[in-house]
Amino acid sequence: MPDISKYDLILDALQELLKDKNIQSVSVSEIAQTAGIGKGSIYYYFPSKDAILEALIERNYKKPLETAKNLAKQTDIAPFIRMAMIFSACRNASAEFIHQNTTHNITEPHEQAYMYYKYVTYLIQELKPQLAEIIRQGIEIGEIHFDNPDGLADIVLLVLTAKFSNTLSPSDPDDAHDTLSALVSLLEKGTEVPAGSLNYLLS
Repeated sequence: MPDISKYDLILDALQELLKDKNIQSVSVSEIAQTAGIGKGSIYYYFPSKDAILEALIERNYKKPLETAKNLAKQTDIAPFIRMAMIFSACRNASAEFIHQNTTHNITEPHEQAYMYYKYVTYLIQELKPQLAEIIRQGIEIGEIHFDNPDGLADIVLLVLTAKFSNTLSPSDPDDAHDTLSALVSLLEKGTEVPAGSLNYLLS
């Protein structure tokens, strides 16, 4: 059975190295040295440096994503309320992403783009099935009128992750609120619910 403490030591080491270096310049040897283990041990847990980064992202965003995943099972809560909770989970994950970029001094555009790609790929991959399921449940009970739940989930998550990560389209809180207001308006029109009925998604 894998030694979980060594697994976490490797992730801790990469996180520590990223405070002063960008991911491209960090080597597997440095990660092993910082973790206090042999380089060969790294490959017992991870096939590549990329895999270590992906595991680190997964660990950092575990809590908000677990919250979002549990929402798909809570059918006693109205679909749009659960969508609001998903929005909140995106905000929390994005705030953490921005904080880490600042803490780790990630300033080079190509480095930001690379980290953003890793972040958004993981976030959408994990959240899309849950959000699509919530939309499907809303369609089944007649609260949502839309014929492509997977496509709608994609659109919503792409807008949220792009805007709230503040990487592709830097903005202040007012600008982000305007974007979310526009998304809510599109959701209302696209799902045929009364105008203003989804304003609570903005809170």
